[in-house]
Amino acid sequence: MIETTATLGLTEDKVQTVLATAVRAPSLHNTQPWIFHTDPQTIELRADPDRWLRAADPTGRELRIGCGAALFNLRLGLLGAGVKPLVTVLPEPGDPDLIARVRRGGNRRLTPEERLLLEAVPRRHTNRRPFADAPVATADRHALRRAALDEGAWLEMITDPVQRTTLSALARRAHELQTADPEFVAELDRWTGHGEPRTDGVPATSGGPLPWPSAAWVMRDFTGGGGAQGHGYEPDPLIAVLTVHADGPREDIRAGEAMQRVLLTATVRGLAVSFLSQLVEVPEVRTEMRRLLNRLRPPEVVLRIGHGHPVPATPRRPLDEVLDTEAERER
Repeated sequence: MIETTATLGLTEDKVQTVLATAVRAPSLHNTQPWIFHTDPQTIELRADPDRWLRAADPTGRELRIGCGAALFNLRLGLLGAGVKPLVTVLPEPGDPDLIARVRRGGNRRLTPEERLLLEAVPRRHTNRRPFADAPVATADRHALRRAALDEGAWLEMITDPVQRTTLSALARRAHELQTADPEFVAELDRWTGHGEPRTDGVPATSGGPLPWPSAAWVMRDFTGGGGAQGHGYEPDPLIAVLTVHADGPREDIRAGEAMQRVLLTATVRGLAVSFLSQLVEVPEVRTEMRRLLNRLRPPEVVLRIGHGHPVPATPRRPLDEVLDTEAERER
């Protein structure tokens, strides 16, 4: 059992439960780029620059999105412990790695909806495998949009055939640009498709089968989990784009919180989700996608949503690797 500091009026055991919830967030290639600092009055969430993937994410935008997802889980975990979280995002202008500082803002119980989201945290897994060729119900689409709105973001479902065709072509272009970059390929190989025991990255068992070369949507992050090339993925998945009000670190964190609420809502409703990250990682493609959708809001996350079979969880680092207590800092 690791040693933690009682904080926000919680016992050490409850602090560990809260942090174990926080770290179940998704991140680019499951890098888990976060560190938590605790003292009796605060929990700080920090970005871990040593886990910044500079080839895929040169601006650190996806790192901040992952930290935002962890922040949403942290908020849920605190509510589950009866604590109303008082969150200050980017509290120190001179310390950009300090994502958020959380204090106790009183007592509050989970709402019934929040309880369902909290219970979904350990069940939420990125599903890189083929989905059933079945539509997502209208009620489910409304619930996902509302989840994004609840966190100050917007989730746009891409249903127009012309937009979908163009977006698929942009995804292919981004994929080809990335796979032509030796640094990107080396970074991808370091973090995905491995077979040895690790506490981070995407293991081969969490991958899906290699898609057809002409696949319309699935092109990346689907390695090692399903044998030889030539497997057909669903031809018409629901594609959704999460947008926020503006570019910048604060909005990246907001996007991460909204993304996680959407993902947990999808889990509650029995839906499977994976990411089409290349569309927002290649700058010129992201710009063209924004122009295609004719939106002032910048796209932050692109999701593939459907109905899929359960998949195994990706590993998580133990808390002693991501936790820095006040006592440890004083030693």
